[in-house]
Amino acid sequence: MGYNIGVRLIEDFLARSNVGRCHDFRETADVIAKIAFKMYLGITPSITNWSPGGDEFSLILENNPLVDFVELPDNHSTLIYSNLLCGVLRGALEMVVQMAVDVKFVQDTLKGDSVTEIRMKFIRRIEDNLPAGEE
Repeated sequence: MGYNIGVRLIEDFLARSNVGRCHDFRETADVIAKIAFKMYLGITPSITNWSPGGDEFSLILENNPLVDFVELPDNHSTLIYSNLLCGVLRGALEMVVQMAVDVKFVQDTLKGDSVTEIRMKFIRRIEDNLPAGEE
């Protein structure tokens, strides 16, 4: 969910933010946390829990504005209500930055956790494969 929103939202983000091309995953993390989340959700998540290889990190949201007035009914306690954010991040990074990433929720305040944690893992760079003769 949210993938197509991310594919379209990245164009608006680039036009409004004047951010240049990110050179590595750490720089991408900074842009996501310090500019994108602030611009669209009015919050600045913390970047923590970097993996030793520098290919994985967590975004910690002290306050998630998407769940301000939400309560999960008992029969839907496994629902990841803000999973839309994972799709948006994945779609945006694939579209322009050419990064395939795995994005998932680790903690969620709707499930009683103290913070919302989104884990992002770099998978690979996406190479554009043009048909022969159309370079």
